Amino acid sequence: MAAPAIIPLVQQDLPALFVYLDDHLGDNGRNGTPLFQPLPRAASFFPIDKRAGFVLGLGSALDAPGWRRGWIAVDAGGAICGHIDLRARPERTAAHRCLLGMGVHRDWRAQGLGARLLDTALAWADAQGLAWVDLEVLSNNLPARRLYERSGFVQTGEIADLFRIDGEQHGYVFMTHSL
Repeated sequence: MAAPAIIPLVQQDLPALFVYLDDHLGDNGRNGTPLFQPLPRAASFFPIDKRAGFVLGLGSALDAPGWRRGWIAVDAGGAICGHIDLRARPERTAAHRCLLGMGVHRDWRAQGLGARLLDTALAWADAQGLAWVDLEVLSNNLPARRLYERSGFVQTGEIADLFRIDGEQHGYVFMTHSL
């Protein structure tokens, strides 16, 4: 199986991305996959209000509030195998930093695609003159945390028991990467 191509996310890709994200979030805390989003398992789908962040953010300049840039990994048939996005921090005085979000389709996990997506986004952020890339990850999501650490992210903090999801306590780990 050929390695998926990583391409910039454009507005025309958004309908397919939203279908992919709904499917991807269906794995949240199910079938041996750790909980990777702070959502109840029964409500693990890509919320309508979050879609606007992609639509508006992709069209915003990098110096504008709410900007967002992304990449998708696509297989030879054009199916989305993974995604990564960087977005502006909400604090105006933190324009030298951005937030990262990503995911890899269940059929492509543990094959190096996550590392390739991270390399792509980090190289882009560095070329734009950003100084830091930040992320938040659920404490129990050890595969993701290990991936981020291998890519140069360091843990800067943790809030224990931040979320109560499906009767379980979940902490949040904060990580950052200096460019």
